[in-house]
Amino acid sequence: MHHIFDCNQPRLRRSILGSIVVTGMLAVLFAPAASAQDAGRRATQKSEQPQHAIGDQQQASLKTSDGGEIQYLLSVPDDFKGDKMPMMLFLHGRGESNGPLSLVAKWGPPMKAARGDAMPYLLVSPQCPRDDQWRSPTQQQRLVELLDHIIQQHDVDTDRIYLTGLSMGGYGSWTLACGHPDRFAAVVPVCGGGEPEKASALVDVPVWAFHGDQDKAVPFEKSVDMVDAIRQAGGEKIRFTTMEHIGHNCWSATYATPELYDWISRHRLSDRQ
Repeated sequence: MHHIFDCNQPRLRRSILGSIVVTGMLAVLFAPAASAQDAGRRATQKSEQPQHAIGDQQQASLKTSDGGEIQYLLSVPDDFKGDKMPMMLFLHGRGESNGPLSLVAKWGPPMKAARGDAMPYLLVSPQCPRDDQWRSPTQQQRLVELLDHIIQQHDVDTDRIYLTGLSMGGYGSWTLACGHPDRFAAVVPVCGGGEPEKASALVDVPVWAFHGDQDKAVPFEKSVDMVDAIRQAGGEKIRFTTMEHIGHNCWSATYATPELYDWISRHRLSDRQ
């Protein structure tokens, strides 16, 4: 937790003055060409910069029932031993909507997967269109369809499906969990918010929420309101971590917490039955 020159002087003057004039003229004549060349080099260097690394994650897409499409990164654990794999659905923040799919690997679990960290889950990281948000009805339905598609295509242990997201994805996580509490064994919303009037749906769902108390983008109280609403409804599986002296980016510290993944992995949907 976080609480960064004598005797030939006249002739010399004329010589220097002439040199200055000639040099100035040359500078004026060749400056446009040099500037164009520099601009060209900068543009070339910029275009040659690689997109955000995604490591071994696959890029894929799914056509949805509304005629749209949802793109996503998929990471399959190499060393998984067992019949079925636990799955994690990760929802990115607003900034990762504005660019190529590879941007999704900028933060959180897909960033860890990109750099080669062992992730004991089938990791699914979709990208939200830049003109929409995860909590909209359209994107919520597309996420459900993506979830069903992944389950059909891979050996997913439906008893161990986990949900997490940051910022806009934190909002999306709260919304998706409230709408489908029987699909997720554990939920980790990071610096997001939800609708407290719907929080009673999460009374029996293990939830660990994180938020920086200096957040100016998404008010800290947004998480507090959801946590309080769950507790007032009788929820005893809610856990809340205040990231002290941290602003909006509390996700870097959150997803670097080893205990988080241990906590996630020990939950089963069947534990609530």
